[in-house]
Amino acid sequence: MTPRVVTADATADLLSVARLMRDHSVGSVVICDPEGAPAAMVTDRDLAVRALAERRDTAEPIGEHASRPLITGEPEMELDEAAALMVRHRVRRLPVVSEEGLVGIVTLDDIAVRTGNLEVAQRMTQEVIEGALPGFFFHERG
Repeated sequence: MTPRVVTADATADLLSVARLMRDHSVGSVVICDPEGAPAAMVTDRDLAVRALAERRDTAEPIGEHASRPLITGEPEMELDEAAALMVRHRVRRLPVVSEEGLVGIVTLDDIAVRTGNLEVAQRMTQEVIEGALPGFFFHERG
């Protein structure tokens, strides 16, 4: 788990969230509700596909372009449980939430680094993409 998570309020505009991603060198931002609880996720892909490609006004609130529902994990989860949750829900990033709130995030990169096995992360990435985009990968038949 990476303890540093970049967050934004749902009323933040598209441009400010894009700048957060740039300034913090991240590909996602957790969107929080008015009480500060994690409520949604916005990725660089969301900005590109849901906002820029549609020529949306960069002053629009980010909440309209966020992915919901937010799938979260718990600090006590084992790595394989987190990985299975990510594959099942077809997400590449899993915010980790405790009773106190957002405590970190697990990404496919984290899994590759922690396990020392790039093949595991690549396989998970393929499973996530295939679930979201059936037929995207062409499999060789042996």
